[in-house]
Amino acid sequence: MTAWKKRPMTSPFYLLLTAGLAGTLLIEALLAPRPCPFWQRGGAAASVHLGSWLLTFGAFFAVLQRPGLAVVTLLALQLVVVQSSNTKSQTLNEPFICHDFEYFWDAIRHPRLYVPFFGVRLAIAASTAGVVAIAAFFYWEASAVSQWGGWAFLATCGGLCVSGAVLIALGLRRLDAITLHPAHDLETLGLFASLWAYGVALLRSSAPPPDASPFYHDTVAPPAAPTTVLPHTVLVQSESFSDPRSWCPDVADDLLPHWDLSGRQAQQRGTLSVPAWGANTVRTECAVLTGLTPEQWGIRQFNPYRTLARRHFPSLAATFKKAGYRTVCVHPYPASFYFRHRVMPQLGFDTFIDVEDFSPDDRNGQYIGDAAVARKVAALLDDSADAPLFIFVITMENHGPLDLERPRHDALADTLPRAPWPLPAHQRNLAVYLHHLRQADAMLETLTRALGQGSRPGVLGWYGDHVPILPQAYAYYSAPTGETPYMLWSSQKNQRDRHPTTPQRLAANELGSVLLQHVWQAASGRQGPRKDSEYQ
Repeated sequence: MTAWKKRPMTSPFYLLLTAGLAGTLLIEALLAPRPCPFWQRGGAAASVHLGSWLLTFGAFFAVLQRPGLAVVTLLALQLVVVQSSNTKSQTLNEPFICHDFEYFWDAIRHPRLYVPFFGVRLAIAASTAGVVAIAAFFYWEASAVSQWGGWAFLATCGGLCVSGAVLIALGLRRLDAITLHPAHDLETLGLFASLWAYGVALLRSSAPPPDASPFYHDTVAPPAAPTTVLPHTVLVQSESFSDPRSWCPDVADDLLPHWDLSGRQAQQRGTLSVPAWGANTVRTECAVLTGLTPEQWGIRQFNPYRTLARRHFPSLAATFKKAGYRTVCVHPYPASFYFRHRVMPQLGFDTFIDVEDFSPDDRNGQYIGDAAVARKVAALLDDSADAPLFIFVITMENHGPLDLERPRHDALADTLPRAPWPLPAHQRNLAVYLHHLRQADAMLETLTRALGQGSRPGVLGWYGDHVPILPQAYAYYSAPTGETPYMLWSSQKNQRDRHPTTPQRLAANELGSVLLQHVWQAASGRQGPRKDSEYQ
């Protein structure tokens, strides 16, 4: 004990510091996909890894004053990141990146959306173990300040932090450029270096200029005739909407009757290339509303709404607003999620209707049901006969985690008619998903009827934001391509007849401009008061 007081940086301390560094590499090896071996990453990545350990250890040691507790705490936090990354890779085909740190706060605010993917039991066990470990270390491990003295302790912590910061700075200067393909960058750089590289790139990046958006130039303009009747326009971003019949032979052939009928009547339909898999809805949402590609967003593509929350930007909604539309966004979830309460006004929406405008009776499963959302949209259309309305709908009913719900036996006849009961593991979440998919199909029928019966013509756009999270089903059957279906439908029968319905593939950022083209065509093809016989 006396030697420790006289010489703070003794062999036990060095051994603990080295053991912690080795622990970071062992925990990193648990990643899936696994990074390449430490010695193959190059000196720059190794420098960032070593510097990260010294900097974080020095900082935690300064706060906790106990080197053993600092090591265990840091390794435990790294294990949480690794587990989160593995879960994200399994469900979303993308590992953990620096942008994802803010989701830990979202997990506290919206635990239902995040904790079940991590594992409820694992989360409880990890939290309990963490509390016990902290208590044990505070009880058994003496404070370094009392053993070393204040100045020696501060000098040690400061030296560790400064050394770590210098190694990180030197490594980042020579680090290979990131590719913005997270799995590849994690594999080549390792966990610590890839997190730093993405973080620095984000800080150095700039937002795309407004003139990068196709809506900035008004390239798709409304008809100028004074007698033009602008149609009501509804664009639905249906949560996890896809057609599983393309990859799952056990699904009922008539799973989506209204989708099939509307598709045959559609002005345009096909598949949509979306920049998301399983989640990250705002990436697809942003592409549709702004017309920008992920490449144009650069490093900001992984959460573009953080940028849009702070600035106005040309958008599909703003274009409709300029043409005389009242613009409304309907999203039956807390408005603050993904900063939508700040983003939507910046994108030109006059009104944002969130979960506060619905009642608990509107739930279907875990969230507000599609039927309630359809009724809300139909009421808005009914109350807006005198002025054109653009409604952008972001549904929630089919949002995961699906395993929080039990499959319904009585629903299998319409979804998985040949499935045994009880269901095998690969069909349980699939059955839940298909049940809610049928509700989305019913919503589609409600909206086409509401648009067709109104006093003003109507155009409906519909697309899925991403494929659902069904890893067990994909492993048993086959994984989908990742594209989602879309459709553009008009209440005017003469408009439907003049457009072929041969499927056309679009990128998500192209959908908004194509929708505008069909809306203006519907307006120019319809003059004066409507006759009901035209909308059959």
